[in-house]
Amino acid sequence: MPELPDVAVYIESLEARIVGHRQERILLKNPFLLRTAEPPIQSCEGHVVTRLRRIGKRIALGFDHDVWLVLHLMIAGRLHWFLHEQRGRIRGALLQLDFDNGILTLTEAGTKRRASLHVVAGEAQLEEHDRGGLEVLGVDPQSFRARMSERNHTLKRALTDPTILSGIGNAYSDEILHRARLSPMIQTKQLDDDQWARLYDAVQQVLTEWIERLRVEAARGFPEKVTAFRKEMAVHGKYGEPCPVCGTSVQRIRYAENETNYCPRCQTGGKLLADRALSRLLKDDWPKTIEALENTRPR
Repeated sequence: MPELPDVAVYIESLEARIVGHRQERILLKNPFLLRTAEPPIQSCEGHVVTRLRRIGKRIALGFDHDVWLVLHLMIAGRLHWFLHEQRGRIRGALLQLDFDNGILTLTEAGTKRRASLHVVAGEAQLEEHDRGGLEVLGVDPQSFRARMSERNHTLKRALTDPTILSGIGNAYSDEILHRARLSPMIQTKQLDDDQWARLYDAVQQVLTEWIERLRVEAARGFPEKVTAFRKEMAVHGKYGEPCPVCGTSVQRIRYAENETNYCPRCQTGGKLLADRALSRLLKDDWPKTIEALENTRPR
């Protein structure tokens, strides 16, 4: 799922292309994408885009008559930009927005249709899509700590809860926790002052670094390679690969459709976190330390 760095760079790329330009035609090619009826989606045709806004992981396009298109890409939704002369290259779009200077499309890989489009009128309706999470970039350490510790959650859950922090998901939370050298399962109420400082610094550093990295990539064109799995990441999506810091094999715990990746040496003091399903299956045979895991591997 595109998270804060990806969405921020999407918005920068869109601002350079569509702000000040007229929306000429909207083609909704999959009716299940649209989740609202009023105002009608065609009400944006003929109007000029005046501003864009990130709302958590959502992208909001604002028009000159105070109507907004709010896009949530979810896991597999992606945006694409075409010049008019490239119209013949458009494939598999769920939504096509024709502007006077080009075409913006939304596609979604796979068969599950989770991406959504809302058409809203005015700031009040737009704010209904804000889950209330704190905007973390540039916030002071005290405000960050206060918001994160309002409820006692694991760090993984607190970082990814959109009512606590805005825009952080599964991928960047893994990277943040690895940078901070903290277990994803430690409770927020258990952190000491040093751990809070490391977590705050990691949030600022990881998100800022990735925005800049993605911005450099997008400078060569519209961001087309938006993915949660990147070779430059330290642990996310790197199960079984060596930690770039200590060389220990990256481990994972799975839950529902998500998984958490971590380094057991850098983050959990050599202990392996229990995968809910697999540890129940293996019971006493579940390795609890790096050493125990190494002993289970064939020599």
